[in-house]
Amino acid sequence: MPGFTSTSSTAPLSRRLFLATTGALSLGAALTACGGGDSGGSSAAAKPVSQADIDKAMKTPTELTFWTWVPNIAKEVALFEKKYPAVKVRIVNAGQGTPQYTKLRTALKAGSGAPDMVQIEYQAIPTFTITNSLLDLRPYGASALKSHFVDWTWGQVSGSGGEIWAIPQDTGPMGMLYRHDIFEKHGIQVPRTWAEFAAAARKLHKADPGVYLTNLAANQVAAWHGLLWQAGAKPYVTSGRSDIAISVDDAVSRKLGAYWGGLAKEGVIGVEPDFTDSWYAALNKGKYATWITAAWGPVFLSGSAKATAGKWRAAPLPQWDAARPSSGNWGGSTTAVVRSTKNPVAAAVFAQFLNSDPASARMFATEQFFFPATKALLTDASFTGDAPSFYGGQKVNQVFADISSTVNSSFQWPPFLDQAATDWTETVGKSLADHTDTVRALGSWQSRLTTYAKSQGFTVKGS
Repeated sequence: MPGFTSTSSTAPLSRRLFLATTGALSLGAALTACGGGDSGGSSAAAKPVSQADIDKAMKTPTELTFWTWVPNIAKEVALFEKKYPAVKVRIVNAGQGTPQYTKLRTALKAGSGAPDMVQIEYQAIPTFTITNSLLDLRPYGASALKSHFVDWTWGQVSGSGGEIWAIPQDTGPMGMLYRHDIFEKHGIQVPRTWAEFAAAARKLHKADPGVYLTNLAANQVAAWHGLLWQAGAKPYVTSGRSDIAISVDDAVSRKLGAYWGGLAKEGVIGVEPDFTDSWYAALNKGKYATWITAAWGPVFLSGSAKATAGKWRAAPLPQWDAARPSSGNWGGSTTAVVRSTKNPVAAAVFAQFLNSDPASARMFATEQFFFPATKALLTDASFTGDAPSFYGGQKVNQVFADISSTVNSSFQWPPFLDQAATDWTETVGKSLADHTDTVRALGSWQSRLTTYAKSQGFTVKGS
């Protein structure tokens, strides 16, 4: 894996935090105002654009505007402009995550100022499809790319009616980074199951009260969603434009609540906020023997815990059922086309080229150190064979490439993710931080989300 450099040091941190992706716009108002179109997929795909029309559009002088926070993405864009010299792309950094989404909603509401293409995280896609703000890319040939990408990523960008709302760019399949030296010192084997993980947490903290097996940050709803994903939960299931089933307090969720809340109550895991000065210091000082993270974690850690170089290794997440390996995802983003674009053909071709062209996709992996979404890179020996000294020469990319194949394809996000994140932090997250009843807190989270969804005009199934 390439070393962590200053050009990418800000991106992995800010992009990987689980961003609250919706702002002040009332979803109820949005549902009423949008009128036609159905993000739930009841409408048929538009008529395919002919290759002749695509060729004509790509030879017509055009300027596109692309909102993205990816550092040095001008290099990838230059590849596109070289292939299509008539089309020029203006790159605008409108903020990372939430700030960009807020500006986009403002522009859409105003009817002017929106970009042609936009960087968008997987979890934010429903926020904009529910308001009919993204262009279905099927008429522009996007369906032909399905086999190029990891299956579960295609599920993340697809609508229930087959719509293709965006093209995957990078991913964050979840695994576990662990301190080989600490494990060895205390005779701890790499946990294969969550039961083994809990036993190891108790053993380690008893042997050394200053060390914890891991830290489950009480401010990190992203990790919680990833763990729900791994466990097979379906916390949000939408149908049509206004029906949603909310299940954040079901049997699977309660299993997680009892497990992690129990370990927190016992005091054998940490629960401090992550991506803070004290958290960085803890990683460098060996306070935590593992970090439950995602495929972007290895590069991030090598830059933020330099004092521990050579001591870390990577492994899959412990499993609830060792016979059926599974993982979740934390992070990653896509390129979408805004429905209001006046140049839909050129914008759609750009979104597809940027993320599927072999040279461009490789550049994301080697220049920005994004974990790939394309099957070609995940099976490329030059990528999977990298053996960084920070991880003792282990082929960490291969570990996470294997994990990627176990991510479930059916996980969905709600169109009001900001509310889900806020309510989680104030209920479940607070229970972890306060060492109180996490299972009970799940009920509060469920109740708050249900009330909010109804207030925004959704029909909440099962409530």
